Amino acid sequence: MAVEAISPDWEFDRFDDGSQKIHTEVQLKNYGKFLEEYTSQLKGIEEALDDTIGDVWDFTLDPIALQLVPHEQSSLLELIKTENKVLNKVITVYAALCSEVKKLKYEAENKFYNGLLYYGEGASDTSVVEGESQIQMGRFISFLQELSCFVSRCFEVVVNMVHQLAALYNSNKAATKIIESTGVHFQTVYEHLGELLVILITLDEIMENHTTLKDHWKMYKRLLKSVHHNPSKFAISEEKLKPFEKLLLKLEGQLLDGMIFQACVDQRFDDPGEGVSVSKNTLFAEEFGHNIRTIFANVESKLGEPSEIDQRDKYAGVSGLFVLHFHIFRTVDKKLYKSLLDVCKKKVPAVTLTANIIWFPDAFLINKVPPAAKLMDKKSLQSIRAHRDTFLQQKAQSLTKDVQSYYVFVTSWMMKMESILSKEQRPEKLAEDLSSRCNVFVQGILYAYSLSTIIKTTMNMYMSMQRPMTKTSVKALCRLVELLKAVEHTFHRRSMVVADSVSHITQQLQSQALTAIATAKKRVISDKKYSEQRLDVLSALVLAENTLNGPSTKERRLVVSLALSVGTQMKTFRDEELLPLQLVLKKLDLISELRERVKVQCDCSFLYWHRAVFPIYLDDVYDHAVDAARIHYMFSALRDSVPTMMHSKHMDSCDQLLESYDTEIMDVFKEHLLDKLCKEIEKDLRLSVHTHLKLDDRNPFKVGLKDLAHFFTLKPIRFFNRFIDIKAYVTHYLDKTFYNLTTVALHDWATYSEMRNLATQRYGLMMTEAHLPSQTLEQGLDVLEIMRNIHVFVSRYNYNLNNQIFIEKTSNNKHLNTINIRHIANSIRTHGTGIMNTTVNFTYQFLRKKFYIFSQFMYDEHIKSRLIKDIRFFRETKDESDQKYPFERAEKFNRGIRKLGITPDGQSYLDQFRQLISQIGNAMGYVRMIRSGGLHCCSSAIRFVPDLEDIVNFEELVKEEGLSEETQKAASVLDSVLGDLTSNSAEGTEYFKMLVGVFSPEFRSVKNMHLRNFYMIVPPLTVNFVEHSIGCKEKLNKKNKGGAAFTDDGFAMGVAYILKLLDQYQEFDSLHWFQAVRDKYLKEMNAVVKEQNVQATSQDEKLMQTMNLTQKRLDIYLQEFELLYFSLSSARIFFRADKTAAEETQEKKDREVTKSSATSTEGTSSESSTK
Repeated sequence: MAVEAISPDWEFDRFDDGSQKIHTEVQLKNYGKFLEEYTSQLKGIEEALDDTIGDVWDFTLDPIALQLVPHEQSSLLELIKTENKVLNKVITVYAALCSEVKKLKYEAENKFYNGLLYYGEGASDTSVVEGESQIQMGRFISFLQELSCFVSRCFEVVVNMVHQLAALYNSNKAATKIIESTGVHFQTVYEHLGELLVILITLDEIMENHTTLKDHWKMYKRLLKSVHHNPSKFAISEEKLKPFEKLLLKLEGQLLDGMIFQACVDQRFDDPGEGVSVSKNTLFAEEFGHNIRTIFANVESKLGEPSEIDQRDKYAGVSGLFVLHFHIFRTVDKKLYKSLLDVCKKKVPAVTLTANIIWFPDAFLINKVPPAAKLMDKKSLQSIRAHRDTFLQQKAQSLTKDVQSYYVFVTSWMMKMESILSKEQRPEKLAEDLSSRCNVFVQGILYAYSLSTIIKTTMNMYMSMQRPMTKTSVKALCRLVELLKAVEHTFHRRSMVVADSVSHITQQLQSQALTAIATAKKRVISDKKYSEQRLDVLSALVLAENTLNGPSTKERRLVVSLALSVGTQMKTFRDEELLPLQLVLKKLDLISELRERVKVQCDCSFLYWHRAVFPIYLDDVYDHAVDAARIHYMFSALRDSVPTMMHSKHMDSCDQLLESYDTEIMDVFKEHLLDKLCKEIEKDLRLSVHTHLKLDDRNPFKVGLKDLAHFFTLKPIRFFNRFIDIKAYVTHYLDKTFYNLTTVALHDWATYSEMRNLATQRYGLMMTEAHLPSQTLEQGLDVLEIMRNIHVFVSRYNYNLNNQIFIEKTSNNKHLNTINIRHIANSIRTHGTGIMNTTVNFTYQFLRKKFYIFSQFMYDEHIKSRLIKDIRFFRETKDESDQKYPFERAEKFNRGIRKLGITPDGQSYLDQFRQLISQIGNAMGYVRMIRSGGLHCCSSAIRFVPDLEDIVNFEELVKEEGLSEETQKAASVLDSVLGDLTSNSAEGTEYFKMLVGVFSPEFRSVKNMHLRNFYMIVPPLTVNFVEHSIGCKEKLNKKNKGGAAFTDDGFAMGVAYILKLLDQYQEFDSLHWFQAVRDKYLKEMNAVVKEQNVQATSQDEKLMQTMNLTQKRLDIYLQEFELLYFSLSSARIFFRADKTAAEETQEKKDREVTKSSATSTEGTSSESSTK
């Protein structure tokens, strides 16, 4: 069925009701709103990442870096393509040789120099184990073998280059000319040959200066001799030894004798087999000499100038070429020789070849070209050496000036970099902007080169000539190192913009070069005269043009320079065109390798060999804290040694070397800066807090002021794989010190918290609160101290029952220590409530020992017999004496005991027994005080809880809110703490009950029947105590207060406690002792009063006085007995004196019965409810 097309009539009516427009507006509005929100969100993210996404790169943090060097994808054969086949071949051969030299140079600089230089490093002299040096050499042999192959390869390349050049410039008329070579000078090839010779010179110099390597080599050879004598011992077959010995001899002859360069130039360059004549080739000799002179002229004009870049290295190359020329052709250009030595005298006294290896050109030229040296007079040769010394002296004097001038140069250059790179590029003035940028970049490289040369030359010359360096020179050189790193950091900070500019600048320079070449090409084409030479020139210019049309890789630049060597003959360029072209190509070289050049020039890995300057530098930074931020540059310089160390081969792994370097630098850094800083800050805080003590003069105008706060504004310093945060280090040191010292002397907590606050205010250090329980000024003796020495405490302190206070008996000071509940509470707050149980435990141990003595005393025959006699006497006479124990009997007991013996200080056995009971009582008083202190502490802790009856459950509330698991844990901890506090403050532990419960069964057992007589010894004890107490109180008014006291309730406590343990309250009460005492004294007082009344009539003064004194004495005694009675009654309340042991047991049983009945009723009610 065909579907009918809908006719246009059916289309929806085009009536516009405006709904669509409204809908569109709403959508647009929503979209606009969304965009606004999104923009603000993005802005927020950008602000949050502000530091990290800026154009500025941080040297210490970057995990990645930009590689700007373009990499050539095409081979040389593809690059060098022209119609002129012969020219192609010539250029290709030289380009290939030059590339080979560059590769060899790269390998030497990275692998071989470093491997040799670091040999023997990383093992400290003291820790070298016997045989370690031979093991190191054993590991190193394979490396030396690689080096041997490398040197052989270099020799081959030198020979090949000489042959290839000799083939082009052939003076043999019969030989066919390859290309017309008159006017063609391949200067680039000679420069590369020079570079290759410098590599060999460097290797020689390294070997020459490496005493460790030579010493180890000798040891290794000796070891090999001993192996040779006894191969079976070392499990080596003799067949293997011979070739190995041969190899060692070959290595020694080739590498270690310092004859590498000499062997190279002494090679046989004439090879009839190849049909190339070298030494007899006059044309080649002339060409060779001409190129040496040309290169030297270019180098000499630039040496010592501000625009000098790599001329010193080229000067070494020229010297090498000169020696090679002499050894091949056996002729000497005396004028050139003199010029070379003059440069050494006037401009370049020494050249740093690599790291700490310095090369003296004069010595080299004199040794290697003896015929020429003979022609020179000795005076001029000596003057060169003398000049070297004067150069050093002048350098030392001018260093500070250099620092100042370079400081200005480099900082202004940095400002230029910042301003030029942060400016927006103007499209209409693009060429102008690019050339100004190019100039600024080149200027940066020039500054880096000059700084690097000054630092390396000065430091290495001091080292090689073994001259001492002044501290001023060291500081100045370190400042220059900082400036050098500042140049590198500036390039790095602006990596993004530099990378962007470099590609544009290279294109601009290429276009300038292409314009110049195009002009010359036109000139060649317009000249109608045809010759092969003209054709070569044209081909060369075309080749240069084609090669320049592409990325500025080193291969392309090499081909261009070789092509222009051919293309510039026959006056194709005018003089005014040639110089700008050469300048453009030089700039192109610099800009294309900008990043690499900067890296090489600013590389401070040589500082590894001069790390002895680091402590002096740190002292300087410490003394001038204002610009402490410069330390970042120095650490960056020290870090440069790390990549070079990776090539060390004498260790199991280079990590050992790195580790030893890391440790060494960090130790020096700690000793000379961090620890000094910590000590100084601590000292400053201490002196500031203790200003009330008259300490040293701290007047800043006299003593000077050093603001160390600058160190705390530094960013963390990167070194190896860690960041050193000075602020965190000092903070940690202070935290640790303050914490440790507070724990040692807790009473100093206030001083240290003040020092913490001061550290925050003055230095911005965020200190950690120690969270040690702080102490109040009312600390008194610490609970821990008392607990540890409880036996000393109870004998040296008296207890007061009513005020709950302990008072020291005697003291050497003018005051006596007291201990009250507040002290104990503070102490418990310091150590936590857990200490209470420990204290009671200690008291229990102490009581056990005392009760043992107590039992022995009661068991003594003299005591036991007297007590039994007294008990019998009382039972028999109690009816007659009105149930009261006679006072006379007790007094007689007290006196009778004295007859048994007295201690040297006049104490009887009963006195000592009384003291024992007082000590037991004091211990009980201390337990009581601990409990009161605990309650006091809990109540002060819980005073912030609003309602103890209704405490909110925080854990449930937190769960309801759905907060995190950590918060829930915290809430449950809070709940348990509050629970503990409420239970503790509500009841407190019944320690007395425990101490009664633990001893009473033993006291009341049958085997301790002798203790049952105790109640009968209490009356004589009280008499003894009262006499003692009155004696102590009387001493209070005397000048010598030894043994004075006004309270000793420990005795009452002890008696009450022991009576409770023996369950003898009723027996003691049955003596009605205190009543008997009262009656006795009242009776005596009444008698005195009567006597006074009788004597009042006789008017006898003396008698009256005696009677008054007697009355007073009786009054005092009665009062003292009354006091003892009250104290004893109070003490008995603690031990439930109203109940006997039997009654207490009954009460306990009743309580348990009621409890069990209550639980059973609960059970039945719950059952009924479930039914």
